[in-house]
Amino acid sequence: MSLYPLFADLAGREVLVVGGGEVAARKIAALLKAGALIRLHAQEIAHDEVAAWLRAGTIQRLPGEFDPAWLDVVWLVVAATDDVTFNAHLADEAGRRRRLVNVVDDAVLSTFQVPALVDRSPLMVAISTAGTAPMLARRLRERLEVMLDPGLGALAGLFGRHRARIREALPDMRARRRWFEQMLDGRIEVSLSQGDTAGAEAGFLSSLEGAAGMDARGSVTLVIAPDDADLLTLRALRALNEADTIIVGQAVGERALEPARRDAHRVVADHDPIGQVMALAAEGAHVVLAVPRADPALASALQAACAREALRYTTASTPLI
Repeated sequence: MSLYPLFADLAGREVLVVGGGEVAARKIAALLKAGALIRLHAQEIAHDEVAAWLRAGTIQRLPGEFDPAWLDVVWLVVAATDDVTFNAHLADEAGRRRRLVNVVDDAVLSTFQVPALVDRSPLMVAISTAGTAPMLARRLRERLEVMLDPGLGALAGLFGRHRARIREALPDMRARRRWFEQMLDGRIEVSLSQGDTAGAEAGFLSSLEGAAGMDARGSVTLVIAPDDADLLTLRALRALNEADTIIVGQAVGERALEPARRDAHRVVADHDPIGQVMALAAEGAHVVLAVPRADPALASALQAACAREALRYTTASTPLI
């Protein structure tokens, strides 16, 4: 990962934009949508929308020659000019003041990149190629625009609006995660995308009221972890993303577990991996036992142990095994 993904809260915070053309207008529009306070420096205003923002007082124009001191009071800097020499000077001044700067179409001078964005507010999906192939990022965005249901944004809004209520009803993190998984596997977002907001919210709250009676038992998944994460099956990917704990067998490489939840607890398998698995699952955890190759005896013993304790058991191997 060459860039650190970051969503910045710019509401009420100053951002300096340099340039008055079409590219600057696009950058300003996105920043205004995020609530930023725009300070604009431009030798010439060449875009009607930028001129309208200035007339309305939506953005503030900084007059005269460029003053590096302006950088001292802003959080971010965007250079939307085609003056290579000026852009290099601006990037240098921003760097000395530890201000992040985006120089449009110049990844070398930039210290942050603006991603292609799929907006399902408050759900936002950002795509970046680290400035190497912007057209590829845009193409992926076009595909995701079709794939991601418009109702997902409204669903995210429901989660946010009732956050305190959810925590009160489900104080246990694991139980709360189970309920979230159940809701995300449902089709409430379809109702939201069809405009049935009231019906969707009623179903949402009804599900929450019944969540206290959810089955809190753990589950176990045996994952055959290949050397390359690309060979993981969809079932294995889902298990790794839902795991509370991953017990890692000898010779399982880090690459194989790259798609796993970042906050999942990882432990190294000991001489009795089945005992480890069962102890954790008995406490209500979703447990993944990741091993490097198929072992019928291990799988049979693990399945039998889960059957004795009435725990859900699944396996997930690669297509090559």
